[in-house]
Amino acid sequence: MDDQQRAKYAARAKIAKALAHPSRLYLVDLLQHQELCVNDLAAAVGADQSTVSKHLAILKEAGLVSDRKSGTMNLYRVTCGCLEGFFACLENVLKSDVDQRMVALGATCP
Repeated sequence: MDDQQRAKYAARAKIAKALAHPSRLYLVDLLQHQELCVNDLAAAVGADQSTVSKHLAILKEAGLVSDRKSGTMNLYRVTCGCLEGFFACLENVLKSDVDQRMVALGATCP
């Protein structure tokens, strides 16, 4: 792997790591549909505001979300429109895995 490829895969890994937490996946899913402030996101996730702020900072650093000031609030939103496809892909992988496990269980069961 050359330096350019290494940089490309390191950038991809940064995004994957940012998404590698259930709360952050949920935050991104919520923010695909509307802008929300930290308080609304904290209530939805069931975590305190500081924890959600830390999650948002990780997502923002990875380029997945951005924010804008509206009065005294920061409103967060997803920066790209392709995450719907990403979530659909994840669901397909999960379904395929479950299907394969069911077949394997059926093959070993009388």
